[in-house]
Amino acid sequence: MSEKQWKRLDAVRRIKQAALTAVAAAKMLGLSERQLRRLRRAVGERGAQGVVHGNRGRAPWNRLDKSVRRRVVKLMRTKYAGFNDQHFTEKLVEVEKVEISRASVQRLLRSSGIGAARKRRPPKHRRRRDRKPQAGLMILWDGSRHDWLEGRGPMLCLMGAIDDATSEMLPGAHFVDQECAEGYLRVLLAIAREKGLPWSAYMDRHGSLKRNDSFWTLEEELRGKQDPTQVLRAIEVLDIEAIYALSPQAKGRVERLWGTAQDRLTSELRLARAKTVEGANAVLRNYVPDHNRRFAVPPHESEPAWRLVRKGLDLERICSFRYEATVSNDNAVRLAGAPLIDIPPSRTRQSFAKARVEVRQVLDGSWRVYLGEMLIATAGSTTPGELRALKQRKRSATARAFRRGVQRIATTLP
Repeated sequence: MSEKQWKRLDAVRRIKQAALTAVAAAKMLGLSERQLRRLRRAVGERGAQGVVHGNRGRAPWNRLDKSVRRRVVKLMRTKYAGFNDQHFTEKLVEVEKVEISRASVQRLLRSSGIGAARKRRPPKHRRRRDRKPQAGLMILWDGSRHDWLEGRGPMLCLMGAIDDATSEMLPGAHFVDQECAEGYLRVLLAIAREKGLPWSAYMDRHGSLKRNDSFWTLEEELRGKQDPTQVLRAIEVLDIEAIYALSPQAKGRVERLWGTAQDRLTSELRLARAKTVEGANAVLRNYVPDHNRRFAVPPHESEPAWRLVRKGLDLERICSFRYEATVSNDNAVRLAGAPLIDIPPSRTRQSFAKARVEVRQVLDGSWRVYLGEMLIATAGSTTPGELRALKQRKRSATARAFRRGVQRIATTLP
């Protein structure tokens, strides 16, 4: 059962326990009240299986063929580059003899990373966003790089999150050298362990949270979707809705947290004469409870909405750095920047040569190798962090091949 289905089941159970209203649950799940009534009836009749859709595993009867989807994307990237969606649809129907609706064209192009030809500016009117009614419905997280030590030590970045309903500073806040994926994963892991899983996360468009590059590998082009960042992959597995702010003002509550911390916490660090990141983190641990006592506000509804971490969910594996690799003939895994990981024989398999495996570096620095859900090897700790050099090398090679292919197609077109 997926995290999305667990979320629906959790909402139905909360309604049954009178801890959540049907109207609020329907809004949080993105369902109509009528759909929610059907869902509750299905859970009452079939138990947990009631949240599993009846069409699961079936291909839609009207789904476009893969070859047609590839052809449409290729035509837009080459022959009809720069056409708006309606004009391109007309050309597909009239010239290319591809019967397809404008809505399908638009959906296909956006999922393939092709934006609209003309950008439309949204209205500039803004209003203050109301707080969520329950703790756990939304977190806001960010990093604040600042001269926290006031010249006594290095520049640091404070990674942290607050609850939207209460402005409580959540577990996992810590100082690092730079805003990075490791920092966000540590915050997420601490929140999940101590509080539970939030329903949504409000964030900016930092490179650790959202792919900001316009580069697509050949594999991504064929799949029609870019690979997520390490942090976004963990958020998707936990079925936490990612909401991106378009400006610093849009995430004003967490920005106000940084303003308060840059005043009060900086003074506490000065008082403790902290000079290192370790000393700063020690002061921060004492500061957080006092900050929450002074600045947290009660939620509109007292019943918290944190989702329980279901039994058997490996949070350490989810909140870690994930890579894919092929086992070499000598039953070892090699990643640039990572230690050589030897895979011993198991009781069910003597050799893993040529197997495609998942390599994880958890946040304590140690390494794990999985074949499906089976842990087949481990390795000692190294400094945790994303292997950017490996990712960039792989993308550069495929990008060059893809560009050469596009150039050849373009030269042959009339």
